[in-house]
Amino acid sequence: MTRPLEGIKVLDFSHVLAGPFATRTFADMGADVVRVNSAERATGANDPQSTYYVMWNRNKRSLALDMANPEARPICRQLCDTADVVIDNFSVGVLDRWGVGYDEVSKTNPGVVYIEMSGMGDNGPWSNFVTYAPTIHALAGLTHLTGVPGREDIGIGFSYNDHQAGLHGATAVLAALEARRRTGRGQRIDVSQFEVGVNFAGPSLLDFFENGTAARPSGNRLPYDEAAPHGCFPCAGAQTSEPVDERWLAIACMTDAQWTALKGVMGNPAWAEDARYTTAAGRQAASELDEQVSTWTRTTTAEAAMAACQAAGVPAGVVQNSEDLVDRDPQNQHTGFLHAIAEQHPVLGQTYADKLPIHFEKTPCDVYERSHLLGEDNAAVLDEWLGMTPDAVGDLEDQQVLN
Repeated sequence: MTRPLEGIKVLDFSHVLAGPFATRTFADMGADVVRVNSAERATGANDPQSTYYVMWNRNKRSLALDMANPEARPICRQLCDTADVVIDNFSVGVLDRWGVGYDEVSKTNPGVVYIEMSGMGDNGPWSNFVTYAPTIHALAGLTHLTGVPGREDIGIGFSYNDHQAGLHGATAVLAALEARRRTGRGQRIDVSQFEVGVNFAGPSLLDFFENGTAARPSGNRLPYDEAAPHGCFPCAGAQTSEPVDERWLAIACMTDAQWTALKGVMGNPAWAEDARYTTAAGRQAASELDEQVSTWTRTTTAEAAMAACQAAGVPAGVVQNSEDLVDRDPQNQHTGFLHAIAEQHPVLGQTYADKLPIHFEKTPCDVYERSHLLGEDNAAVLDEWLGMTPDAVGDLEDQQVLN
């Protein structure tokens, strides 16, 4: 049984995370994704021997093509002419300088879906900015919003916007492929990672548009709805006194009925009968409520508290770490969502991965191959895409064009 995107060829010039996350989605769905890299660029997050690279580049093939060598560019152009999709997340203009920008490629491959995922988009006063997730988070207002009151410099802590930009990019490509199926024409797509981030600031922007109110960090409290308790609460069970080993439970009472159920879970303590707590607005205004709830959560483990809350219909979840997710999470253990890659990596040995979090009934995506080393697929890709002979590939390797 074939996967949904089998037969689709994707030429992948992306790097680090936003682009590779998009193309990993295509690869998991069966597309032939060829990751273009070179020895000069294969460092840090782009090093095929790094665990970071391994996570985001499974199910792809690797072509070592040194675009700094002028002899590589005609080959690259031929690959672009063969591709269904070309993707990059460089700064604006890099592929144009290599002679494989959309305007050139579309002349000979009018059906190509060509997506550029730069930090700020292809126009505007900031379009030439060099960006990574922390700077995008800051510029888009996410760092400001995800702190705690009195601390506006904390931010999200991981590359959230890269993942979201990758998903937006993948969605855009699938839509463009469907449009091509209907019209026969490809198109260029411009995804601004900055605009993706601003997109998530919606309620705070609406508040400013309508009321002139600049949003402030609210920590775990819900700023646009009356919901309380709504936060993370300390629990028993820490293995050490180090903060990293603390155990926490997230509780989100969105209705009065859920608050009533939570009172029952806590044993209906006398303090919970305070008249102010009868409404969500009163509970949200009560600054001491979180500490009152914490007097109960500190007496039990996060897992036991979660089980009791969920049994009573109270939204609650353990604040899990990586060890929890891998070794103790019964949901992951049941589904096998986190799993070992069958084939050993030539350098790293046994590697592990998550799965595509989408389950197709008719075209299951259940193939998970290890990430490939730099240039591991030179001969196969150039044969299958361009009909190049092994001798011709060997000559290019000798000339350091494939490097």
